[in-house]
Parts: sequence; C-alpha cells; structure tokens
Amino acid sequence: MNAQPINGETAGELAVLDASELTRDPELGAGLAASAHRVLADLVGRGAALGWVEPPSPDEVAELLDHVLHAVREEDGALRVAYLDRRLVGLGYWLRYARPTHRPHADLEKLVVDRGVHGRGVGRALTAALVEDARAAGIEVLTLDARGDNANALRLYRSLGFAEYGRLPDFVAFRQRRYDKVLCMLDLRQER
Repeated sequence: MNAQPINGETAGELAVLDASELTRDPELGAGLAASAHRVLADLVGRGAALGWVEPPSPDEVAELLDHVLHAVREEDGALRVAYLDRRLVGLGYWLRYARPTHRPHADLEKLVVDRGVHGRGVGRALTAALVEDARAAGIEVLTLDARGDNANALRLYRSLGFAEYGRLPDFVAFRQRRYDKVLCMLDLRQER
C-alpha cells in the first residue's frame, strides 16, 4: 500500500488507494462494503448530510459501491479509499455526468471521513487524489455540493481551488432544521 504518515504523525500510516489498488488486495476489497457501511452509517446517524436521512443499510451501501465500481471500469468515475493501518477511515468518488453534452464534467458525489480521524488530513488527501484522477481523465470541471454549516469541508474545498458558484438557501432539511446547499466547482481547464 502507498503509505504515508498522517499529518506528520507516526502513530499510523495513511494509504490512499484507487479502485485498481483496492482490488489487488483481496482482503481490503472483500471488506470494503462492510467497512464503508460502518463509516457511512455512523456519520449519517450523527446528522451528516450524505444523501440519507436515516443510516443506509448494508445492502444500500453495497449497491452504491457496485454502481461506482462499474462507473470506474467504464472510465466514467473514480473511487479513492483511505486506510489507516488497514482500517477504512475515508472514501470518496466522482462520477462523470451522463448526458453527452456534459461528458467533460464530473461531480464529486461523496467524500466521507471517519469522525475519529477528522482534522488529520484524510479528507485533504482523498480530495487531492480525486482531483488528480479527474485531471488525468480529461475532466474539465469538477463540481460538488456541501451543506452550508459544514465549515470544515467548505474551507478544505476552497483551499484546494474550488469556488462557490451558487447557494440554495434552506434547501437541505434535516429533522427540524434547514441548511443551505452550497455548490462549488473546480475549473481544471484553467490549468491546460
């Protein structure tokens, strides 16, 4: 595994793998759905805006990963997973827009980091790797959205060059609360 100290700490080695590296390790590949379910269910259960109101079932997470891995095989997406000492601590993926006129564009649909490692550089490592994957795939514009109260994620995205291009006030409903949906983009055409 491509390991590196996490934020200069030696307590654990962070490995950020792409889909092909993940499938070359049968143990990690076989446990991905269960590990991803653990992270997603915990975060959603604590109120994270990840597309579910209630924690997803193991089957929902497995179906999502199958969809993403299919897109990766078709060169219409990228998946990155982060392991700390062989324990899944984060994952993210982007998918290319399906309409033919939008093919040079992709949406970073999920980026999740286990709450036990927040602030330790996992999200930055995953996002930077996904941006590089998008650049290598010829993506011109990478978009994402975040809940307006997620200041840490929005700060991370800005630091990596994403710019806010829109905001939908009170768009996200969670229990009795409402949050803005913040739309961000990274224009990779500027770098060519």
